[in-house]
Amino acid sequence: MAKKKTFEEAMEQLENIVKELESGRLPLEKAIKKFEQGMKYSEVCHDILDETEKKISVILKDNNGNIREEPFQLNDE
Repeated sequence: MAKKKTFEEAMEQLENIVKELESGRLPLEKAIKKFEQGMKYSEVCHDILDETEKKISVILKDNNGNIREEPFQLNDE
């Protein structure tokens, strides 16, 4: 993972690793290495999603027609 991957690239790599692991055809040592790679791609995806969530804001309009911008927050927070 030399260059910074996009979310889509990292997710595609992660999906490929999962398919390989699920096939059950990898020797244990290769499966462990693939699992470790998968964890790294998972971390990349998580970091990208986390950064994206921080950038998202919600534009709200009050009863008087005034518009304001607020950070996006999930309901379960």
